[in-house]
Amino acid sequence: MKSKKRHWLWNVLIILTLVICVLAYVEHYKNWHKIEEGNFRVFSGIYYQKIPLSELDSVFYVDRLPEMERSSGFSWMEREKGVFNDSITQTKVYVFVDNLYQQKIKLVHHDSLKMYLNLKDSLETEELFAILRTELEKNHETATVKP
Repeated sequence: MKSKKRHWLWNVLIILTLVICVLAYVEHYKNWHKIEEGNFRVFSGIYYQKIPLSELDSVFYVDRLPEMERSSGFSWMEREKGVFNDSITQTKVYVFVDNLYQQKIKLVHHDSLKMYLNLKDSLETEELFAILRTELEKNHETATVKP
């Protein structure tokens, strides 16, 4: 029997699809964060936030996420990511939670915008919280000193 050869285009499409799936998984599997040039950046997959540290209003821990309606995003096992609508104030809330069972950092910025986040490792979450808290206190000190 003669075997029929597959066209090379199908092989390329299969490999390209696998590469895209692996890249999407790598981008979503954890929260990527960076503090530089006076900005705090968080991204996970297609969700991205850039917050000037001078615009932070409050930073504190919460044990649970409040009741919110998902606008876009996903939940998978203990992860929760996406854009939600606050059911009380009807504002957008960004959620970057890698572990629902750990404490989450609640960031309030630009007077009323909220973001919840934590990292897979609780020690890294505590380090990030300490850095953000220090920046918040530094900004409040400089705001009270200026006339």
